[in-house]
Amino acid sequence: MRVDLFDFELPEDRIALRPAEPRDASRLLVSKPGQAPLDAVFSDLPEFLEPGDVLVFNDTKVIPAQLRGVRHRGEATAHIDATLHMRLSPDSWLAFARPGKRLAVGDRVQFGHDSNVCFMGTLNATVAEKRESGEVRLDFELSGAALDEALHTVGHIPLPPYIAARRPEDVRDRADYQTIYADEEGAVAAPTAGLHFTQNLFERLNARGVERCFVTLHVGAGTFLPVKADDTDDHHMHSETGRVSGEVAEKLNRAHAEGRRIVAVGTTSLRLLESAAREDGNLAEWAGSTDIFITPGYRFKTADALITNFHLPRSTLFMLVSAFAGMERMRTAYEHAIESGYRFYSYGDGSLLFRDGNER
Repeated sequence: MRVDLFDFELPEDRIALRPAEPRDASRLLVSKPGQAPLDAVFSDLPEFLEPGDVLVFNDTKVIPAQLRGVRHRGEATAHIDATLHMRLSPDSWLAFARPGKRLAVGDRVQFGHDSNVCFMGTLNATVAEKRESGEVRLDFELSGAALDEALHTVGHIPLPPYIAARRPEDVRDRADYQTIYADEEGAVAAPTAGLHFTQNLFERLNARGVERCFVTLHVGAGTFLPVKADDTDDHHMHSETGRVSGEVAEKLNRAHAEGRRIVAVGTTSLRLLESAAREDGNLAEWAGSTDIFITPGYRFKTADALITNFHLPRSTLFMLVSAFAGMERMRTAYEHAIESGYRFYSYGDGSLLFRDGNER
């Protein structure tokens, strides 16, 4: 499909730079087939769900994966920024490096706060590989838990480019850019639909009889990459690793068999479910990597509804929601959101999208 079909104009002042306080005070746009968009508040979510519905959350936890450092090559040095996006081994990560042209295989990079390598608390790595896609493989001198601890010392929270371009990361982002249920470390981007949930909202969902379960997909920095191709067939998705436990698979299969609705919280949860599902929509224990790319025409096998934020024009995420709820309905919803002052992107408002049709 032509990528320009997914383009739209977004005023810059619609980009949220901070989350709502409290988190569930953000706005919620509800979109159902054949109905005009409905305006609500995210704390109203239980009113739009039924007892027995199952919310599927992504419990990945964001790590400080933005590194700043200095490349050493003999007497020559150069400043390097690296964003880790996929762990390959206990001591090795794939990363997007800038400027990549300043790196060669064998180079040593010393990472530390703001590239200041004259203090205690630095992290050394060697460029082990450069890939055609622009990624580099970094082999660190530390491994496992020791590497994780060092990343928390020298790393920065990798804010999305559309926020980082307008303000620096600060101490608030360490909490703001993390869901309250984050548990499994490994993401370099937050599953942002989950940022709206509070403990109070969880309690109200419990009272409503809405169930919840957790899967894990470690979101990579590739989620922020623009689609540069003119046709979706020419776009390459970066892989992300994830896991669906046997217990969760059984719970969702039971809900499916009983005709209860499955509600994916975020595009990451939905992509993982679709990657793990069989053709009949049933799930089994699953672990691995996925580069699934969902565009209009895709036949969904799992979720009946999707909770998600408002996405970038021409992005793979806007393509996914257009596939889920229909291109015309999404265009109408986004036009309404822009005209009504909804806040967009990672720290922005949310939407609840019910899928076209009842079949899976």
